[in-house]
Formats: sequence, C-alpha cells, structure tokens
Amino acid sequence: MRLRFTKMHGLGNDFVVIDGINQVFKPTPERIRKLSDRHFGVGCDQVLLVEIPQQPDVDFSYRIFNYDGEEVENCGNGARCFAKFVRDRKLTGLRSIRVQTCCGLMTLNVEHSGDITVDMGTPILSPQAIPTTYTNQQTLYALPTSMGEKHIGAVSMGNPHAVLQVEDVKTAPVLELGAEIERHLHFPKRVNAGFMAVKSRTEIDLRVFERGVGETLACGTGACAAVVAAQLQGLVDSTVKVNLPGGSMQIQWQGEGSPVLMTGPANSVYHGQITL
Repeated sequence: MRLRFTKMHGLGNDFVVIDGINQVFKPTPERIRKLSDRHFGVGCDQVLLVEIPQQPDVDFSYRIFNYDGEEVENCGNGARCFAKFVRDRKLTGLRSIRVQTCCGLMTLNVEHSGDITVDMGTPILSPQAIPTTYTNQQTLYALPTSMGEKHIGAVSMGNPHAVLQVEDVKTAPVLELGAEIERHLHFPKRVNAGFMAVKSRTEIDLRVFERGVGETLACGTGACAAVVAAQLQGLVDSTVKVNLPGGSMQIQWQGEGSPVLMTGPANSVYHGQITL
C-alpha cells in the first residue's frame, strides 16, 4: 500500500503524521516500527494518526504510537503538530479544536502568532492512578536505583512521569539512569523519566528519557509534569519557561484541580509517500 504522510516536529521532537480520514491505515506494531525507523523508514520519535471521532461534539480522534510500536496515551508536542496538521491539510478551519484521545478529551487552540496552546487537562497525582506501586500520595517519593536512592516527583499527564531534580541537565546521567527509571518496578506500565534543573522561579531546564523512545529533543507532557512537580515542591511560580534541548515552551498551572496549559510551536518539514 502507498501511504501519504507529513513529517513534523515540535522543538525537535519529531513525528510522522498520517491522515486516517482520507486514506485507510491500520496501525500494526510492525508498520509503526517501519515508519519510525531512521535507516529503513521515514524516521521519527512517534507516529500520530488523525481519525474520525467516535463521539459527538468532538472534531477528531488522536492516536499516538511510540517508536517501538506501542500505542500510548498522550504527547504534548504531538498535540501541537496535530493541530497544525489538520489546519494545513484543510481538514478543519477551526482555531479551537477538540480531539478525542484514549485517555479523554483535549482542546487545542491555535494562536494568531502561530504558536499552539494545548489544554493538557488536570494532572493526576494519585499514586495508584499514575500508576505506581506507592500507596500514599507524596510530594517526593524515594526511588532506589543503581546510583543510590533518588527522590522523584510522580505525575501523570495522561501518561506517567517521574521527575528528578538535578543541578545541571548537561551532566545528568539521562541515558543510563533514565533507562533504569523507565523500567523501574515501582512503575508497572513503565514511565517517562525527567531530569530537571531549576534556574529561577520562572524558568527550568529539562531533559526527558521517554518511555519506549529514549531521550528526545523535547517532551510536552514531560515539561508539564516537571512544572507540576516543581510547583508542588514550592520551587516555581504558576507560569514557567521550560528549556529543552530542542527549544523552549511555556507551561502554566494554577495548582491542584486546575488544568495545565502548554504553549509552543509546531513545524512541518515535508510531505511524502511510502510503500508499506
């Protein structure tokens, strides 16, 4: 089959985006792995699929597949690319777009500047719902690792995150410790590992080792989770600039019970076709 796609990125976190409304695409793990392969396929961190929604008052369905073929719950950078894609491909003219994901509804707002603000929903802090094996909700959890005991914040933004504060993200053991945390027994569905350095009350640096992907240049849900974890620890204010290897985005959170708002860019690289 010939498959049309668009290559996109949000701050270097890159995607293959597929219109599943005007063409038939069945996302098997094998097909996802082939598309994602940077040597034998298109190459990306994740594959995003645009589909017709299954419920009323929603504009689209949004599905996300990691490099390893696994379908996952959420991706903030992907959501911004999703919004740009459906407008650029004339699938909608709306500036406020409601999308259905496997973990609920999400609203994407296209700003006149071209940046996109995503209502990422209310962060999940209950240990069982993240999910983790911890029983009592805490600001910091003790996590035994091969590099000694670490203290992490645990947050779900529809997908699970463990956030570790470090002095400098440049020297943080992201690849080694990130891979260990991703598959830690305290996280039965695996976890995204964030390494955060607080620069001031309005700015943090962040690197993220993503579940099923490895380190990426940017992670939108990781940025949201880091700001939530930092704010719960009293380290930052309600509006924070998050610097990632691929660029910066703005995260706003007014505290428990409030949604997290993420604002940042999305870019198209090229349109193409591939035979699967």
